[in-house]
Amino acid sequence: MEASGASEPETVALNYNAGRLGSPAGGLVGGDKIRPPMSGCKLPVGTCPDMCPAAERAQREKERRLHRFEVAPGCRGDRPRADPQRAVKEYRRPAAGKARPPPSQLRPPSVLLATVRYLAGEVAERADASSAEVASFVADRLRAVRLDLALQGAGDAEAAGVLEAALAVLLAVVARLGPDAVRGPADPVLLQAQVQEGFGSLRRCYAQGAGPHPREAVFQGLFLLYNLGSVEALHEVLQLPAALRSCPALRRALAVDSAFREGNTARLFRLLRILPYLQSCAVQCHIGRARRGALARLARALSTPKGQTLPLGFMVHLLALDGPEEARDLCQAHGLPLDGQERVVFLRGRYTEKGLPPAGTCSVLVASKLGGRTLEEVAMAEEEDEGVARLKSPA
Repeated sequence: MEASGASEPETVALNYNAGRLGSPAGGLVGGDKIRPPMSGCKLPVGTCPDMCPAAERAQREKERRLHRFEVAPGCRGDRPRADPQRAVKEYRRPAAGKARPPPSQLRPPSVLLATVRYLAGEVAERADASSAEVASFVADRLRAVRLDLALQGAGDAEAAGVLEAALAVLLAVVARLGPDAVRGPADPVLLQAQVQEGFGSLRRCYAQGAGPHPREAVFQGLFLLYNLGSVEALHEVLQLPAALRSCPALRRALAVDSAFREGNTARLFRLLRILPYLQSCAVQCHIGRARRGALARLARALSTPKGQTLPLGFMVHLLALDGPEEARDLCQAHGLPLDGQERVVFLRGRYTEKGLPPAGTCSVLVASKLGGRTLEEVAMAEEEDEGVARLKSPA
């Protein structure tokens, strides 16, 4: 985002409406209003060298609002101290009519990128915290990253790099939430809204800048996969330049969306099996619904008064389940009886749908695809296996 063109877009920089897709053309829909600077004024560039400004660290120490991830090692007792190497600026909603923070309170793009790297490498991989606690902390701090970026005049390429890395990390930590996360500190609805905010900020950055953006095809594809089946999302992707739509990452996302819409179970799960890790994280929230739809179609086709049986091994392969136990749980959750431990029986009138479809562990379709890489490596590097296209800037 060029400094000279940043004032107008910043009034729509963040979208806090969970029901709206992250659109590059979307207006401000509720949430936080960022007052644009006076006409002719350029936005400053942040100068804060730390992940969290010293003033905020001191204030949160005094108010005892430090997260345990931010406390200095070995510091216990009533007044924990912040570790400057661990404390990360928290999100605070911009107050209406309040002056913009000075450059000393804003982190420049290089520090923002280092902050995202820290969150991916040191916080997201913590073994001493639940996935829900990690997701809640990371999502809040990434929200503050986006806000810092929106309040300053960052260059187009720098802004895109920060937003891409932040969104990749957010998608991954949200995908790691287990079925019980709703009872933890992470609010699934709020996290969904923040993912959409991330897409909105990034896609506006793409739309406003001349580029090129080497990872744009990947992230436009992630947008479609996260909003799988959405007419609005598909329409926005189809409005992209033909050269961008021809990139492998976007073609594959369009193929997945097509198979999902058509109810082509075999093709859909065949495509899901070969998606890279980030794309699998983006689409994970739709896998339960896709499996339920496939099971419903099987029930309509195979159910008889006396019952027809189907090997659970076939179900495991068709729906890319993590094993026979998950197949048994899926069938029983939908009222289908089992014949022993190896076959499911399709009896007419027995198939039912109650509540949300089982989330499943998605080890085969998501977790296994890291392939020995760290989240930091995935989030900060280009997706070489997706054939990232380096589009030329228009003359």
